[in-house]
Amino acid sequence: MFSKFFRRNASADAAAKAYQEIVRQSRLPVFYTRFGVPDTLDGRFDLLVLHTALVLIRLKGEKGESEAFSQALFDTLFTDMDQSLREIGVSDISIGKKVKEMGRAFYGRLEAYEAALQAPETDRGEELGGALLRNLYRGESAAEAHSGAMAAYVIALAAHLGEQTQERITGGDIGFLAP
Repeated sequence: MFSKFFRRNASADAAAKAYQEIVRQSRLPVFYTRFGVPDTLDGRFDLLVLHTALVLIRLKGEKGESEAFSQALFDTLFTDMDQSLREIGVSDISIGKKVKEMGRAFYGRLEAYEAALQAPETDRGEELGGALLRNLYRGESAAEAHSGAMAAYVIALAAHLGEQTQERITGGDIGFLAP
């Protein structure tokens, strides 16, 4: 009788598993040392957004389980952001506003990365480097030296995700590349 209240959602479970993989990948020290991503709250947020966006871009247009999984992954990201803001002491009154700002930032970055990845192959690295410089590196001119290498990693990762089956990804088993 009560089993329907305690039943787990397969998409949510898979998204939680995938999100843990995204977090693990985003926290690799190499991003902060070799690729020059600032080791700050903003830098960490932007790496999470970048890796989540690449997964969502890969699944865009797929039918079936992809839509439910993508929504669950987005929800998992923002539940984590909400909890993180609370843990660092952001007041309850400010949480909604901050999460809304993060949501706008997420969608803006998703759009920028998707557009750059759809650019002609000859322009893709430059377009993506520019998008990363504006978003991941927050316009820091010193980061120009790193944005090209980061763009090459993102392009390779997008191709790698493209080779993975929808079932694998929506099952929460995302294979990332070593940066």
